[in-house]
Amino acid sequence: MIADTLERPAAPATALRTDWTRAEIAALFDLPFTELVFRAAEVHRRHHAADEVQLCTLLSIKTGGCPEDCGYCSQSASAESDVKAEKLMDVNAVLTAAAEAKAAGSQRFCMGAAWRSPKERDMDKVVAMVEGVKAMGLETCMTLGMLDAPQAQRLKAAGLDYYNHNIDTSPENYANVITTRCFEDRLQTLGHVRDAGISVCCGGIVGMGESRGDRVGFVHALATLPRHPESVPVNALVPVKGTVLGDMLADTPMAKIDDIEFVRTVAVARITMPLSMVRLSAGRESMSEATQALCFMAGANSIFTGDKLLTAGNAGDSADAALFAKLGLSPMAGEEPMRVAAE
Repeated sequence: MIADTLERPAAPATALRTDWTRAEIAALFDLPFTELVFRAAEVHRRHHAADEVQLCTLLSIKTGGCPEDCGYCSQSASAESDVKAEKLMDVNAVLTAAAEAKAAGSQRFCMGAAWRSPKERDMDKVVAMVEGVKAMGLETCMTLGMLDAPQAQRLKAAGLDYYNHNIDTSPENYANVITTRCFEDRLQTLGHVRDAGISVCCGGIVGMGESRGDRVGFVHALATLPRHPESVPVNALVPVKGTVLGDMLADTPMAKIDDIEFVRTVAVARITMPLSMVRLSAGRESMSEATQALCFMAGANSIFTGDKLLTAGNAGDSADAALFAKLGLSPMAGEEPMRVAAE
């Protein structure tokens, strides 16, 4: 029955499904690898320029000291990492970093704060950052933890284009990764973001010791939201010493997700969420050029560039430029298809 479902005639190019079943998504994961990548590439080319990749820059505007206990995060106050708690950055320093990112070719500037949720005393500075980055002609994105409805509305009024709030993993696996909040808390913030008219950036992390069934559940949770996220970051866990998962997975076969399985996850995300930007995010600095090329073939069309992602290392601008030249890729300049379709 699953095979019959997958063989049904292709939907029109503009039709998006939010009624995917877990069985259908599991069947996609089970396809022969080359067939899966081929199908994902077909979907990608139907909706996106095949040789363009969006460049984004991520800056930690408030590092460390987060009260959440996310098992993967070196910024958690409960982690025994070398990351120290710092104050919220000065607005001018953030704008300087944004100008440098734009000069390096970035289209979107993302700002992340290690908070459970923003305090009202910090909102004026946060709003000034959004307004300043927006005035430069960059897309603006923030990840500040959980938001209430008035905070989301205020960020929208300031010109925020995207809000990042990852679901991290499947609903069933969530409590194994984080105990200080629940999966429904994530969905509530996503609802406030949507209601405010801000585009959603929402993905998660693979390679945390989860099963393929959890990766199926992760994609299913995203692909069955009332509206697909405009941006879907797919991260590979960077095991950091002193974090729960970093210490638990150290020196085990699960310390790094299999490259082919990672590409499968990217491909299934592309097929189930055709218009979304699928971002190849954390963990890329340890991937071979061949693995990254397979991810681009499978539908990834957004990356974080620069030397650092919050506190983890990243490939760097020069390495990305060299890879793009080798693969014949160009930085994306136009609007994302999903946002254009909504206008």
